[in-house]
Formats: sequence, C-alpha cells, structure tokens
Amino acid sequence: MMQIPHNTPLPTQFNMAAHVLARADDDPSKIALSVLGQEDWTYRDLERAIRGIGTGLLQGGLRPGDRALMRLGNTPAFPMTYLACIAVGLVPVPTSSQLTGPEISKIAAEIKPALIIADTGITLPDHSAPVLSAQALTEFHHAPPCDWDLGDPNRPAYIIYTSGTSGQPRAVVHAHRAVWARRMMIDGWYGLRPDDRLLHAGAFNWTYTLGTGLMDPWAIGATALIPPAGTSAQDLPKMLSDHQATIFAAAPGVYRQMLRAQMPSLPQLRHGLSAGEKLPDGLRAQWTALTGTEIYEAYGMSECSTFVSASPSRPAPPGTLGYPQQGRQIALIADNGPADYGVIAVHRSDPGLMLGYLDRPEETAAKFSGDWFLTGDVASRQPGGALRYEGRNDDMMNAGGYRVSPVEVEEAMTTYPGLTEAAAVELTVKAETTVIALFYCAQSDLPESDLIAHASSRLARYKCPRLFLRVPQLPRGANNKLLRRALRQTWEAEHGQT
Repeated sequence: MMQIPHNTPLPTQFNMAAHVLARADDDPSKIALSVLGQEDWTYRDLERAIRGIGTGLLQGGLRPGDRALMRLGNTPAFPMTYLACIAVGLVPVPTSSQLTGPEISKIAAEIKPALIIADTGITLPDHSAPVLSAQALTEFHHAPPCDWDLGDPNRPAYIIYTSGTSGQPRAVVHAHRAVWARRMMIDGWYGLRPDDRLLHAGAFNWTYTLGTGLMDPWAIGATALIPPAGTSAQDLPKMLSDHQATIFAAAPGVYRQMLRAQMPSLPQLRHGLSAGEKLPDGLRAQWTALTGTEIYEAYGMSECSTFVSASPSRPAPPGTLGYPQQGRQIALIADNGPADYGVIAVHRSDPGLMLGYLDRPEETAAKFSGDWFLTGDVASRQPGGALRYEGRNDDMMNAGGYRVSPVEVEEAMTTYPGLTEAAAVELTVKAETTVIALFYCAQSDLPESDLIAHASSRLARYKCPRLFLRVPQLPRGANNKLLRRALRQTWEAEHGQT
C-alpha cells in the first residue's frame, strides 16, 4: 500500500474525516477497531456508522460550522461521533467526562454549542442547547451515508481544551489540515505499517488515544486495539500477548505500573510508544531489559500535536527527545532568533499548528515571535540534530548566574533507590534568596545526607538541590504534564514568600 509522501501538497478541497477513512475500502472486512474481549468493528461497519451518524446530525437540523459539545464516556461512540461531526462540517468539542458542572458550564458558555451529545451519567452544562443521547446515535448507524463536506483545509475542524501552563483551560481551534501533519508521525515516530495491531492503553475520550491509538492506524489501514473500560495497567501485559499487539502506546506512568506486574513473553511486539510527559531513562532501560523492545518517545502539545520524536528508523541518542519529524517546520528560538539552545518553536506554515485560541486573538498573537509559535519548552540541539529537553521556559532555574534544567536534576535524582518521582524547582526562601529544591515521592522520608551525596556524585555543585521535600504526589495538568509552577506557588504561599 503506497503512503502519501510527506511533501505532497495539501489538497485544496479537503475533509479530515475523509482522510482518516480513505483506506476503509481497501479491505472492508478487516478489523479496524477491537475493544478487547468485548466488540469488533470492521472497516466497512466503522465507516458506515460514522457516515450514518453524520446523516442523522444533519437531519436533526445542524449545519456546517455548528459546534457540538461532546459529553461522552470511554466507548467507541466517542471517536465515531467525533469523526461524524467532522465528516459533515460540524465542529466537535470533545471534553473530559470528569469535568464538574461549573467547569463544563463555563466551557459551554464560551463555545456556544448548537448541540450537546451526552452519555447517561455524565455531567451536563447549564446551557440551553438541545441534548442528543449517545443511545440515539446508534439509531443513525444504518442511515444513508453522508457526503463528505469538502472545503478549505484551513477552516475549523475541531476544538480541544488545554490547561496550558496557566492552569486556565483554553479552547484550541484546529483546522482540517491538522491531520495532514499527522502523516509525518507514521515514519517519524510510529514506524507504523498497515499490518500492525496497535494497542493504546488510554481511554477513548483522551486526545492521545484518539490520534495515536485510532485515527493514525485507520488512516493507513491498520488495526486499533483498545482495552475495555476499567482495565488496570497490571492487566495490559497479558492483553499485549493474548491479542498479538505489534505496537504499544501509553504514557510513562502506565509503563511504570506495568513493570510491577509479571511480564509474559511478547514475541509479536516490535516496540512501544510514549508521550504525555518525559520518559525517564531508567524506566526505558527497565522495559527494554524485560521485553527486548525499545520505547520511542515523542514531544508535542495540544496546539500542534507531536512533532519531535524518536522512531525505529531513527532512534533518539541517550538523553534526547529525538528529531524534528521530516516535513515539520521546527526551530529553537533564542533572543536573537534561531539558535542551538532556546524555546522550541513551530513555524506558522506548519500544517499541524492550531488556528488559534477561540476568540482570543491577543492571547494567540502573544504566543508568536514573528512567524514562530513559541511552545514555552526549552531544548538544546545536540550533535547530529537531536533535541534534548531542558524544561519549561518558566521552569528553568538560576543558580549563581547559571541556567539549570529541572529535567537534568530530576533524571539524576530519580536513580536514587526508593525515590519514585521528583520535581526540581527554584524556590524563594527569603528576600532575594533562592535555592534549588527537590520535591520527591517515596514511601517514607529519605535520609537527606544520602540524597545530598547522591546529587553531588552526579551533578555539578551549582546544580545540586539544597532543599529536599517529600510530597504524597506531584501535581500534573490535564495532559499529565508536571506542574512545577504549582509546587513553587504552593510552597512559597505557605512559607510567606511571594
């Protein structure tokens, strides 16, 4: 099966859902989606259901450009509804089923949906839009197939919410062209083939699962495997074996939990994929030792998905994220422009970059330096072109005039026995005095003298933490990214420092 070359021009008439399902007719009886042990969907049935839902939505009076707020749970209805909306030109807004009434009401007031599509038991917003039940969607599966709403690839296709670094949710508007950039991941990260069986550990209603676990395998005619709701990480190794998964995708925390279970032989598994947060080198090494397979990591964000990664054809050198994917427009931006150490940036011409934050033109403009969208994450370019992640721009620490990466400190300290997670943060301990502190997770307080000795043997003196603070858990955002700023703000507020 021929894949579209990365440098192929974007079609002038385009629909994201049509692109995702373009291979459905290659082998209609092939399994496109398997909810393991529960239900299977062939490509024929999957496309029929999606295009039938699209017809049903239009018959209900919706028109291209209308927004549909999705309040759906961890079921196949989530990706089907999402793609059905896009197929007919609606703009779906997928949201976490865990949002509270005030949270989802605030989102509804902002996006002004024409329709709310909801599962039983999931909190609805205080909003006047009509509500369509998920059960009613099944009645549309056998409706006549909708036509693809073809048009300008730069028109809005979907809206997702990100907490960003501020902790305030932002509505990120993406165009239909966003999926065109995802083609770069097929070779640049996944090493994905049409005969693959990709098992993603996440729930249906997580954007990481939606893209990596479902849409990208479907776009090349592969099979997507999803564990049923309620599956524990300890159950996943056996599922990988029983269902002959060839690629596995998860967040680092899932890999960590899996390694606590008995690992069966996995002769079919070629490799793993990781995203969502930095993958610790020790965790990677432990997985490889037990399974004989590598984990390939990717870096991205809600505003541009993933665009820096390692892959089977181009593994990342130790301690790096990997390489900018072929066809992506990526640079490191310092005060004087592109450099070898600076903020990771995406050029506005990159097809995967968002259209902007909904109704926030000033906030959108503030994220750009000229034609470059600034991610806020700092990296350094290594010999050969790989990028080493150095931390958030506002997480970078200053020690005696030296810039210190929190990631470097954390990687050194998490090799200490019994220390499971760590966050390095610069804290103001008194007026005009700051120190590097290490917040860490462990079953009990660890001897400070031993931690100091451990740090001294692995880090230059100016990089060593001066304060060690055990916490029950580390705060993380909606996309599982470590919130170092929250640790700093909470500690300084409690200790009278602002």
